[in-house]
Order: sequence, then structure tokens, then C-alpha cells
Amino acid sequence: MDINWFPGHMAKTLRQMRDKLKAVDMVVETCDARIPESSRNPELDSIMGDKPRLLVLSKADLADPAATTAWLNYYNSNSLEAVACESTSRRSLDPLRRRIIEINQHKIDKAKEKGRLIRPIRVMIVGIPNTGKSTLINSLSGRKAAIVGDKPGVTRNISWTRSGTEMELMDTPGVLWPRLGEDRFKINLAASGAIKDEILPIEEVAGLTFLRLVKTYPDLIMVRYKIEKLHDDYDELLPLDELLEEAARKRGCLLSGGRADLNRFSNLFLDDLRSGRIGRVTLELPQELN
Repeated sequence: MDINWFPGHMAKTLRQMRDKLKAVDMVVETCDARIPESSRNPELDSIMGDKPRLLVLSKADLADPAATTAWLNYYNSNSLEAVACESTSRRSLDPLRRRIIEINQHKIDKAKEKGRLIRPIRVMIVGIPNTGKSTLINSLSGRKAAIVGDKPGVTRNISWTRSGTEMELMDTPGVLWPRLGEDRFKINLAASGAIKDEILPIEEVAGLTFLRLVKTYPDLIMVRYKIEKLHDDYDELLPLDELLEEAARKRGCLLSGGRADLNRFSNLFLDDLRSGRIGRVTLELPQELN
């Protein structure tokens, strides 16, 4: 699948992150809880080095809770501290705020011992597009300090925001990497909204993602799209094109002559997925990693 999106401002941002890393105490990386591994930029590992780091599984309120627990166990058992957050819920971010302070407590104590003025903890917020960085910053700061949008690429410049007297947050643009790797990663990124829809083979992305959900969350798909059955009399999964056409018709996506409008349905389905209207779903699991 030929999907890649790496505009010039992303390459510039990666260079700026490297340059500004010395100015921060730690890094908070956001990923999408529905696709945690697909939504992590491998370029960040080489940039961040040994800087203290926390991984936030954002949008956890849209993900399968059992799958989120599995991912947290996976990362925490592999020496990467991870927490799950509902970015729009300030209360759900309280554990994250406390952990940031705990990680930097030794610096605070050292400043007190020497009688120095305690400065705010400086935190760089990083992640790929549409993983909730700006929403996270707004929730932590208690105000609309960062621009939020439902399309990738809204944030284009690095900026600082105060979060009370304890923290200063560096908001960075969402950045992908030059080559997105395996098709399954590309499909997950495209389905989640991390890549501009205008460059995507929408019907292919929607079809493959729909098939994934048919296999993993059949009840949710049947209820949302009013599909009567997914399998034939021999318990074999019905052909994908038949399922898509039935779902399109049930949702009123029709062309002249009563034909199913699969392009319209593809856009509708992806919008349902991204907004959580299908239900709480996760598109990948730790045991599927190579």
C-alpha cells in the first residue's frame, strides 16, 4: 500500500526537537490507545536518548479497556513507563501530573537544599499527528492554550504553555517518519486519522479496517450497521464486498439505481471509528507484534 506523508514541516520539527531537548527535564510521548504501536514514531527513540520519558495512551475512552490494560502491561514490562488517559478529562490526567512531579522530585529537592528558586518542570510533549497532544496540553493547563482540530497537521510550530506553577509544557507539531513501514501500520494510521484523507485510498483503508472489526468486534459492527449476519450456513465469513454493500445500504449510502455508494460509506465508517460511535475498539494487540 503506497501511503506516505512527510511534509517539510515534519522534518524541520524533528531537527528542532533534537536542538531543544537540552532545555527540558523530560519527555511525554502521546500515542493513540486504539493503535499504540502503530502510532509511535520510531525516529523519537534516537532523538530522545536517555531523557526521562512517559508514554501516554491517549483517547483511552475510545479504546477497548481490556486491550489498553494489555498494552500498559506490555510497555511497563519492557522498561517504558506508560499510563492511559482520557485527554478531555482533567481528572483522568491527575495520575499523569503526579507522576511527572515524582520523576523530577529529586531536582526539586536539590533546589530546596541549596536555597534556589524552584523553577517549573519543563516537559516536551511529542507524538504523531492526531494523538491528542494539544488536547492533553489544554487539559493540563486548564485553558485553550493549544489549537485543537480533528484533522492531522493543525499544530505547525513549537510553543510553550504554563501549567500552574509546577510545569511548563512544550507543544510540538505531530510528526510521522519518512517511511511508514508495514502495510498494517499504514492502514492503522490512515484509519485513525493520523494521515490526511486527501492522499488516502479511502475505500481500501475502510474496507480492511471494517474487516478487522468484523473479526474482532462482530457484535458492535452488526449493531451499528444493522447487518443481519456475518457468516454463511457453513460458518464461513461472508465476502467483504457483500458485507460492505449491505452496511452501505442500511446506512442510506446509495447511488442512482439503488447501487451502494461505497466511497460515501467508507468516509462515514471512518468517521464513526474515529469518533467512537462504533464503540470502544482497539485495532492491534501486543501479541501481534513480531
